[in-house]
Amino acid sequence: MEIDRVDGRTANQLRPLACSRNILNRAHGSASWSQGDTKVLAAVYGPKAGVKKNENPEKACVEVIWKPKTGQIGKLEREYEMIVKRTLQSICILTINPNTTTSVIVQVVNDDGSLLPCAINAACAALIDAGIPLKHLAVAICCCLADSGYVILDPTKLEEQKMKAFAYLVFPNLILSVLPEGSLKVVGEPMEHAIITSVTQGAMSVDDYLHCLDRGRAATAKMSAFLRKTLQPQISSDSSKAG
Repeated sequence: MEIDRVDGRTANQLRPLACSRNILNRAHGSASWSQGDTKVLAAVYGPKAGVKKNENPEKACVEVIWKPKTGQIGKLEREYEMIVKRTLQSICILTINPNTTTSVIVQVVNDDGSLLPCAINAACAALIDAGIPLKHLAVAICCCLADSGYVILDPTKLEEQKMKAFAYLVFPNLILSVLPEGSLKVVGEPMEHAIITSVTQGAMSVDDYLHCLDRGRAATAKMSAFLRKTLQPQISSDSSKAG
């Protein structure tokens, strides 16, 4: 059974992707990321000397500050800050610049659904633009579960309001990995089977969750190809400077 979507997309189809880098003059790195009408701007400042009181001074620290389009930051935005922070810390090489803090500012420009994955994708692109050492990039996507049990990807705001459960999934982008091939293992499993972040909302069975995992992982191949096309010139330039 096919599900009807207002914009005519199939259940597995993503909205058009757009990414721009180096768009802010005073930031050390910046990027905008759009999926359809959802757009997020990310800016990176640092690394700066010192870490906060509760952080490990023997490693680098990542700080995330979420700025909504309008109004004050609330409980949901605080939760988003923590999810983005944990995701970025898991892909950054934290032993290279110990006792430093890198600040990532996430500015919501427009929210038409799948906001958290857009923010993670924007932050990753901004880290690359800033030249922050990464193990690999992350690719984030939202999977929604309808009352009928059907799964759709990259929902709009209107679609989100009709769904009974969500899975926000972040996968490693192997194409842009900088780790040695032999280290692309997670507890004995190849990295292509790995997941960096998984956040669910609403009631979802184990089978539904595994279905979301499969659909999300398959869809991120297109996003990985888009990232490679968009960010490869920057990565090549950074490699040349390092050499």
